[in-house]
Formats: sequence, C-alpha cells, structure tokens
Amino acid sequence: MEPLFANKRGLVTGVFNKQSIAWAIAERILDEGGTCGFSYMPDKPDDERKKNLGRVTKLTEGNPRCAFLQPMDVTNDEHVAALMTVAEEKLGKLDFLLHSIAFALPDDLKGDTIDTSRAGFKLAMEISAYSLISLAKHAREILNENASILTLTYYGGERPVPGYNVMGICKAALDSIVKYLAYDLGPRGVRVNALSPGPLQTISGRGAGVDEMLGLYEAMAPLGRNITHEEAGRCGAFLLSDMSSGITGEILHLDGGYNVMGSPGRLLERIKAGTS
Repeated sequence: MEPLFANKRGLVTGVFNKQSIAWAIAERILDEGGTCGFSYMPDKPDDERKKNLGRVTKLTEGNPRCAFLQPMDVTNDEHVAALMTVAEEKLGKLDFLLHSIAFALPDDLKGDTIDTSRAGFKLAMEISAYSLISLAKHAREILNENASILTLTYYGGERPVPGYNVMGICKAALDSIVKYLAYDLGPRGVRVNALSPGPLQTISGRGAGVDEMLGLYEAMAPLGRNITHEEAGRCGAFLLSDMSSGITGEILHLDGGYNVMGSPGRLLERIKAGTS
C-alpha cells in the first residue's frame, strides 16, 4: 500500500519541541512519506544559543523529507510572505498547511477573564486567531486544489474552562474562522478544519493547568482515559490527508468523548462513593 502522504508536500507551523502536538502530526506525515517545511518562532537577537532554532533542528535534522526551517513572526506580514516564498521555492505547490500557533500574556492567562488587559487581548487574538487568516491568505496562491488546512483548537472555545480564560475567547474566534475560511476556499477544493484534542503535556498545556485537567478528563470521559500524542498525530494527519477529502469546516474532538458529557458521569459515582 502506498504511504498516505506519498508525493505530498506541505508547511508545518508551531513546532516548539518534541511534546508539541504539531510535531506529533508532522512526525506522522513524515513517516507516511510526506515532505514538510517548518517555521519556528524567531530567536531574540541577544540569544546567541538560538534555542528556538535548536529545538526544531534537533527534531528534523537528518531527515531528508524535512525540506527547510524558516523563522516566522506571525504578527509580521513580511515574515509570513517570506515563509511562503521559501515554501514555494523548496516545495512548489502545497498539499497541506498546519497552523499550530497561539499565545497570551501570562498575566492575562492566569488572571480572571474580566481583568484581561486591552493590549493583552489584542495580542492574544492576533497571534492565536487572526494568524490563521494571515497564513491562509498568504498561502492561497501556492495551495494545490484539494489542499487541506488544519488548525488546533480546544474545547475551552466552546464552553468556559476556568484557567483557560482569554485563550478560550481566542479559540472561539478561531473556530469561527475555520468555518468562514472553509466557505471562502471551498470553490477551489481547499478544505479547512480544526482538531480539538483533550489535555496533553505540552508547553502551552502546562501554562493552562493541564495537570488538573488530566485527572478530570480521565474521570469524566466515556473512554475513562486521556488521549495520547500518537492519537493526536494520527487524527491530525487524517484531516490533512486525502482520506478526509469530503470534510471541511469541522471541529474534530479528540478527547475520549469528554465533550459529549452533560453530567460528571462516572466521576459523580466516585464522589458519592467517597473515592474521588
């Protein structure tokens, strides 16, 4: 059987380290014969060690299907345009684009939503939501027909999740952007979807209190367990592949069924039994 991503080329954004969900997806694509170009968060000028570049290089070096590494500040249109120029030079037309970019100031993320600063709100929304529009717009001319765009979201954009706060608002906007971009790009056959994983041990997850969420999901989800990075990689790769050719504008929940629950479920039984 031919590998799922044989002769497929695409762009992956948002890989920070080995625990990144974007890397789990990219790793699956690479294993299935795909070729990927990677963007990474630019290092600060005074960072002589180039730590951001070093983390991604450590993951990709030696793999012939890792086509390039390109720094990109997603708030800078020139950076985004330069990324697409490099992508076209190295890869030609793109079959897939993975958007895995989000950020909020720690003080805004940790505080109550009502205390979110104006500047912090604008920054979080620009990086975490508008960036998908920006990437899609700049990539539009180099996307193959029937290409797939995927972003990463979270259930906190659909229901309040204490501690997720302003990022939940950003994810709500991102979810809506997915649907509008799906409409805009649909005539060209380009699909736009979102993967909504349950809590995983990632840099951003730890900032949002993932340790507490892991126990809650395990207790409440119908499957009675948390998801894995490998499952996120497989689901993300599926949505970026031709296997999902009829799916667009969707949010795929990968959370053991947690999102379907209307009550604490078996957790309530544990509470009644005094075992929680």
